[in-house]
Amino acid sequence: MTSAAEQFASNMSLSSFAKADELKKRLLFALGALVVYRLGTYIPIPGVNAEVFAQAFGDQSGGLLGTFNLFAGGAVERMAIFALNIMPYISASIIMQMMAAIIPSLEAIKKEGEQGRQQINKYTRYLTVVLAALQGLFIAQTLMAPGADGQTAAINPGIFFLFTTTVTLVGGVMFLLWLGEQITSRGIGNGVSLIIFSGIVAELPRALAGMFSQARTGVLPVGVLLVVGVMAIALIAFVVFIERSQRRLLVQYPRRQQGNRMVQGEKSHLPLKLNTAGVIPPIFASSLLFLPATAVGAVGEDAPTWLSDLASTFYPGQLAYMLTYAVGIIFFCFLYTSIVFNPSDTADNLKKYGGYIQGYRPGARTADYIDFVLTRLTVIGAAYLTFVCLLPELLRSQVSGIPVYLGGTSLLIVVTVTLDTVQQIQGHLLAQQYESLIKKSKLRGGRR
Repeated sequence: MTSAAEQFASNMSLSSFAKADELKKRLLFALGALVVYRLGTYIPIPGVNAEVFAQAFGDQSGGLLGTFNLFAGGAVERMAIFALNIMPYISASIIMQMMAAIIPSLEAIKKEGEQGRQQINKYTRYLTVVLAALQGLFIAQTLMAPGADGQTAAINPGIFFLFTTTVTLVGGVMFLLWLGEQITSRGIGNGVSLIIFSGIVAELPRALAGMFSQARTGVLPVGVLLVVGVMAIALIAFVVFIERSQRRLLVQYPRRQQGNRMVQGEKSHLPLKLNTAGVIPPIFASSLLFLPATAVGAVGEDAPTWLSDLASTFYPGQLAYMLTYAVGIIFFCFLYTSIVFNPSDTADNLKKYGGYIQGYRPGARTADYIDFVLTRLTVIGAAYLTFVCLLPELLRSQVSGIPVYLGGTSLLIVVTVTLDTVQQIQGHLLAQQYESLIKKSKLRGGRR
């Protein structure tokens, strides 16, 4: 026998969407905010020679700059005010979560409920400004560094250009952070994720058009193009399957006295996702691997030989890069999972409300069992992330002409954000149907 929620979900149609005025307003607001973001990716930073930078970008578009350009929605290629995108905030959030798990004072603040969450968010914003300023300085220094032809992308290099470029980039990051928060509160879905999502999706048509153009001219074999298409569809289906997969632990609640009779205890499930860490491990691992190349770009032609060799070793497509990338994904997958999910806290919460997992004593035994199951799931999740992220890298290393936009990380972000947004839309439709049902029941009751 299906539940009421399942019946509502099965009845959802275009007619129910047409009646959801609040949902339509939220969707329009989110779309409007994303249009503002896309317009900002076309506003250039003052004082940058577009022709010189375009030449420098074309030489490195398949590696470091291409990857940054992917997450920035093309803003790096145009050296726009949103060139840093929202990535400093993502890095600051990860660092704060790690610090909250290590530093007892931050852990205590985190457990203070809504007030503690707001305090952690404030610290995260401060750290975002610091990281954005450092990255802005690197970019400004890179623009002022002379290239192979002796030209600089900065029209008037100097302290004033360094200051204005850094301030502009930091301001762009903080504006996008504010815009993402507005989308989350007044729109639909996670605003920060949708900003990254829209940037990737906006660049995909151009990347696909470039591949078809190369196939017509014979640069890219047609067979390879078909293989890439089939692989992309198969990877999307695989990612959807894994992201929706859960290991449900049966939780039993004891019988309780209700009046003069004993009521049977309820049963529920503790869902554990197969990929608890999400897309954070590949993003963080790739960011660390790009540090040597970022340092070389900032120093320019005066970079030490050992630093240039290190950057060349960890360049996308190299064997050392892919091996280190895989190790980094696995490491951060286990690390981030241990941060976002604490088996001891979960076991304590179950014990507090009288719940228990059959066959295991409440408390330490339950925590050990949850940790055992979570570790096995994390092994599968780490292998899944490594496979999805390295398969396009392996293909790109063997076949030239495949754009960096068709990478595993971008595919993960697009699919996971789409699933999350669709789920939230369904939740709003379900809530709207519940409200209409309650209004009908009240009207019927009033007639009596």
